[in-house]
Amino acid sequence: MNSHVKIPLPTDERHLSAEPAAGPRRSRRNTAISVIAVLLVAGVGWKMLSGQQADAAPPPPAVVQIAAPLVREVTEWNDFVGRFAPSRTVEVRPRVSGAVTQILFHDGDFVRQGQALFVVDPRPYRAALAEAQADVASARSALTLARSDYGRVAGLTGDEAMAASEVDQLRAKVRAAEAALAGAQARLNRRSLDMEFATVRAPISGRVSDRKVDIGNLVSGDGAATATLLTTINAVDPIYFNFDASEALFLKTQRQRQAGQAAADVQVRLQDEADYRWNGRLDFTDNGLDPRSGTIRIRAVVPNPNGFLTPGMFGNMRLAESGKVRAMLVPDQAVQSDQARKVVLVVGKDGVVAAKPVQLGPLVNGLRVIQSGLAPDDRVVISNFAGAVAGSKVDAKPGRIAPTKAPPDPAGNPNAPMAAQATLN
Repeated sequence: MNSHVKIPLPTDERHLSAEPAAGPRRSRRNTAISVIAVLLVAGVGWKMLSGQQADAAPPPPAVVQIAAPLVREVTEWNDFVGRFAPSRTVEVRPRVSGAVTQILFHDGDFVRQGQALFVVDPRPYRAALAEAQADVASARSALTLARSDYGRVAGLTGDEAMAASEVDQLRAKVRAAEAALAGAQARLNRRSLDMEFATVRAPISGRVSDRKVDIGNLVSGDGAATATLLTTINAVDPIYFNFDASEALFLKTQRQRQAGQAAADVQVRLQDEADYRWNGRLDFTDNGLDPRSGTIRIRAVVPNPNGFLTPGMFGNMRLAESGKVRAMLVPDQAVQSDQARKVVLVVGKDGVVAAKPVQLGPLVNGLRVIQSGLAPDDRVVISNFAGAVAGSKVDAKPGRIAPTKAPPDPAGNPNAPMAAQATLN
């Protein structure tokens, strides 16, 4: 009987017999790891390559609107601050003395010339007037008698004739009676005036102040300077507007006057008004400049038919600087600051943005007057100012420049350093 006997191999031989079976698996694993590494490196490289291509692509040009400057006729103005003053002012004082018995107005009323304001007790003056009238009647009677006596002897001749001395006496009596009548008549006129002055009337038309005395107070009319002040009246139609101007404006006014030009027109607005609704005209220039400030006082006269304007009110006045001129206008937002200068962005025919330094004028209806630096055919950037950079290329679209309905307040605008303003014609 045959039997199979397993003979154990040495340890080293077992190990040697197992190595050939594990070799193929390790090789396949290493190959897979290499393939994965290659794929990862390729992915990262493709991503980096695609990112570099995306970064290298230029951005699209900015879209802006362009328009040629608006050319219009404007009137440029110089601004001044001044104060209204009455065209006439009067202190109302009595011309006779006595007790005030009536006050015939309300404080602050508008009164007419000749309107009764106060009544001083007229009874003493009425009695004096009656006495003067009696004196006049007596003097007139004496004159009539003297003329009658003289008339009877003046024509006598012959035996009936009187001595020449007696005739001269009668003639002298006539002349004395005439003089007495004239004196009595003068006293009557004086008493009549006192009676008339007992009613204090408004010497001018205007707005009356408050009363300084009440009924029952004694007032004095003795002397013009020491007479009791009753009230004051200011004439306010027309009303004056006083302001201080520079020597340059004074010289300009003098040149216009020598050339025979009419006085310059002015426009005034009040502190709570947006429009210059009060129109006037220059009518007075002081006779000398203030040596300390180099300014001169100038006055304008402004109609005030409804009495709205009151003396003492402040106002902003504008005076035409050089009449109507043709000017180029751009939106005020199109003016940019480049350090100490002002520039406007324009687009060339090649679509490249350029900055042009400009000289600014006044602001009118949201548009800025450009005094120099622009040409009428320049294509000015009027929108998307952040995207328009000098030297960059833009996609220019046609736009339109138009004034706004209500002019903005230039007080907070950094591009409005000047006092002059303008209006479109």
